[in-house]
Amino acid sequence: MPTDLDKVQGTWSITSLEMDGQEMSLPGTGDARVVIEKDRFKSTGMGMDYEGMVTLQEKQTPKAFDLTFTAGPQQGTRHSGIYKLIADRWTLCFATRGSRRPKTFATKPDSGLVLETLARRTPAARSTRQKAVSSRAVDSSSQPTASAPLAASTAMPTLLEGEWAMVTGVFNGVPLKDDMVKWCRRITRGDVTRVVAGPQLMVEARFTVDESKRPHAIDYTNIAGTHKGKTQAGICERQGDLLEVCMAAPGKPRPKDFSSTAGDGRSCTTWRFEKP
Repeated sequence: MPTDLDKVQGTWSITSLEMDGQEMSLPGTGDARVVIEKDRFKSTGMGMDYEGMVTLQEKQTPKAFDLTFTAGPQQGTRHSGIYKLIADRWTLCFATRGSRRPKTFATKPDSGLVLETLARRTPAARSTRQKAVSSRAVDSSSQPTASAPLAASTAMPTLLEGEWAMVTGVFNGVPLKDDMVKWCRRITRGDVTRVVAGPQLMVEARFTVDESKRPHAIDYTNIAGTHKGKTQAGICERQGDLLEVCMAAPGKPRPKDFSSTAGDGRSCTTWRFEKP
């Protein structure tokens, strides 16, 4: 008798996504998908690519799974969750931080939980979707963002103020591909900054900048995202409309330069100013 792992082999389209109690807009290309091959998964079309190992525990109630990331921004982490599989519909609920497995298929604000629905991707479905996309005008310049309101701030603007488009990004020594970079944006108001990748909120932090130092010292207190509740030390510099930011992993020393190598946990990004 086939196992659930046998049943989920192949390509799945992501049809709905909810994070921290809020329904997120999916990229308009219809290309958000998950591919399962044996015990490996690959997720693409969400602004960043993710790869790793998938383990299904179908005898548990509710059925459980674990994702161990081996490539991408989440490399070296594990997400635990629950799932239900009914015909060609696969529903996942998992934690993006901590090791506690969800008990129900629901999220709420600041829970760090994601609820995702997938549908099996067939050639006929792909053809229908492609026709639907091609039949309407798509504004390729629009950039989807996480839609939750930014945390309130009464602080004075800093050199990070405004909205920024990513130019380059290196995470843990791995450069982001160009087709991922275009989804990433930074939004800063006062002493709050947010980084999003397509519909996914990556970072939201309160920060301080010491411009008396060169490069300038920047310190995060994360209030949402993967490192919620943790602090990070970094450096930043702005020249005209270009901003460089290099952040150390939580608990690691402040970087001395704008570089990242495999295993250092740093995020080094360059941004182009777009609007106040």
